[in-house]
Amino acid sequence: MNYVLALLLPPLSILFAGRPILAVIIFLIWVPAIIFSGGLTHPMFILLAWFIIFQAREDRRERR
Repeated sequence: MNYVLALLLPPLSILFAGRPILAVIIFLIWVPAIIFSGGLTHPMFILLAWFIIFQAREDRRERR
């Protein structure tokens, strides 16, 4: 479900992945990037969010 959220709001999905400081930083970069590029940079943030979500799941698996 978090991967689907990453398609629409990457900073929020990063927050749900357990990285609140990184989510705030990404949000502060994401908003101007969307406004000034017209959405061309959005796929980059989606890939970043997917990578962070995947990494968080791997970290949880290692702890078990």
